[in-house]
Amino acid sequence: MADRTGLRAEPSRTCVGCRGSDSWSALLRVVAATESVPPHPAGVVVLVPDPRHRMPGRGAWVHTVPECFEQAVRRKAFGRALRLRSAVDLSAVAEHLGLTPSSAKSTS
Repeated sequence: MADRTGLRAEPSRTCVGCRGSDSWSALLRVVAATESVPPHPAGVVVLVPDPRHRMPGRGAWVHTVPECFEQAVRRKAFGRALRLRSAVDLSAVAEHLGLTPSSAKSTS
């Protein structure tokens, strides 16, 4: 798949919300934070956006539109894609996308 300019090939990724495939430059990478995050209740994993695609660890990819994010939250796709067994806090991702905190409630 070529990038948006059509000049070079670019890796494609699948959105966890709509399950559509797109170039990685069109998707937002989300990772489970391990450091530099304020403490949360036991058993809750904080997910943070990785717009530069540089953070270590397994990543989940989502389009930057509210519909895809809401579908992923409704289907609990972030936890499955990141292979997490505990509840996740998506407030940082929702804030990055400019969504209300109610869209980012903790899910299992």
